[in-house]
Amino acid sequence: MAALQERIGIIAGAGQFPELVAQGAREEGLCVVMCGFVGHTDPEIENHADVFEMLHLGALSKLIQFFKKNGVTRVCFAGAINKPKALDVRPDLRAAKVLFKVRSKGDDVLLRGVLDELESEGLKIVQAAELVPNLRGPSGVLTKKKLTDKQRETLAYGIPIGEQIGSMDIGQCIVVREHMVIAVECLEGTDATIKRGAELGGKGCVAIKLLKPNQDERIDLPALGLNTIQNLVDGGYSCLAYYANKTLFFDKEAALALANDHNIAIVGVDDEFKKSLI
Repeated sequence: MAALQERIGIIAGAGQFPELVAQGAREEGLCVVMCGFVGHTDPEIENHADVFEMLHLGALSKLIQFFKKNGVTRVCFAGAINKPKALDVRPDLRAAKVLFKVRSKGDDVLLRGVLDELESEGLKIVQAAELVPNLRGPSGVLTKKKLTDKQRETLAYGIPIGEQIGSMDIGQCIVVREHMVIAVECLEGTDATIKRGAELGGKGCVAIKLLKPNQDERIDLPALGLNTIQNLVDGGYSCLAYYANKTLFFDKEAALALANDHNIAIVGVDDEFKKSLI
């Protein structure tokens, strides 16, 4: 590696996102310095990094030292952290101080506390999606199946509720049907919420995946993909709505093909769309 090559730090969780971000970084000529977490990150991701270290979740001091030792000035977050497993985290002294300072243990508050610590050490936080902009889900109806009047009414009812729940830092996904909230995402994640919603609400439910109103868009963007659509198919869902350009959409072509095969409408929601529902 050239001595003057810029180095970007990637904090890697689970899934394919860290690999895609690493590929995007290399295409921009960046050296990839990546750290993963035991029990959350696939060890094989090391093959996509120039420098790699596996840490225990909560080892904030070691994380910062690792990036600074390797000349990193910009850092991004990529991939999911298993939230139930994260309850068993053993924080080091620095992480413990973050936990002590924050007013709650919600996702956004905790992550913001970690960001503050990283930035206090001169590490600039950037959005991972900037390295893979094609992963952003576009606006509008993406499927052959268009929205029915009933589905539009359901979205008009559900989107404001989803935003209110998100503002309390609870979750990104809700399931609605017949002007009723069937399921709300908490620690279990979107896939489990979709499955529970189908069990409770039966066929014809609508899933809504939203960015929390106060969420820092540099980290933890909502995500969906082929597995999400398969869960919708298995649960007999009729529609999925997500925040356009603020949601990561993995394996989009295959996911849309599956949705088309099962007459599921998928729509990317933006401000204009929300106005049209009023």
